Amino acid sequence: MTRPTLRAALEVGQFVAAPGIHDMIAGVVANKVGFDFVYSSGYWGTASAHGLPDAGIVSYTEMVERLQILCRTVDAGVIADADTGYGGLLNVDHTIRGYEAAGAVAIQLEDQEFPKKCGHTPGKRVIPRADMMRKIEVACAARQSRDTLIIARTDARQMEGFDKAVERGLAYRDAGADIVFVEALTSEDEMRAACERIDAPMMANMADGGVTPILTADALRDIGYALAIYPSLTGLAAAA
Repeated sequence: MTRPTLRAALEVGQFVAAPGIHDMIAGVVANKVGFDFVYSSGYWGTASAHGLPDAGIVSYTEMVERLQILCRTVDAGVIADADTGYGGLLNVDHTIRGYEAAGAVAIQLEDQEFPKKCGHTPGKRVIPRADMMRKIEVACAARQSRDTLIIARTDARQMEGFDKAVERGLAYRDAGADIVFVEALTSEDEMRAACERIDAPMMANMADGGVTPILTADALRDIGYALAIYPSLTGLAAAA
């Protein structure tokens, strides 16, 4: 099966809205709806498969197996959450190769310390900016296809403030990230300013119950985002 590439979608200006898929029944439903892209959420993959919180407990081995099954199940291109890369630079290299082989069309890495936490919870800590830049460089070198995109997420907004978070986004773009994801922005004004200041495709996280305003796809496009994930969508619907 030939999956749609995220790079091609972004190059033609298609706004991508990707629901988070928490289990394989939701994946089958997504096929019936006909999404072009879906999101493999670390939070919901951990919760649905293991009944555990998003706190860095589940390993790379468990998550890549989950991703393999999801990529076999869905027709859509899968955007995959790879947390911190599960360790140092060698782990990042291994993670990117494994996630790409599993079928991911884009792989997201974040700059939190390990063990990480959900991006919308207090008490997060981030690694030095230079260390994350090196992770991105390793990730870009590890991928086997230019159609496998690297998404760089910064969780620095709560610890370092908005301006420093934007500076990290720019640095991660310069390190080679294809898409920049400034997590947990707290207002529409911050979201718009981040998109204006970072010259790269930007990703928004529409996390129900989080600190970022939940907006329509049209509003996000108007602000300047290229894509949005809705990571809790199917999990919360199933739970309800």
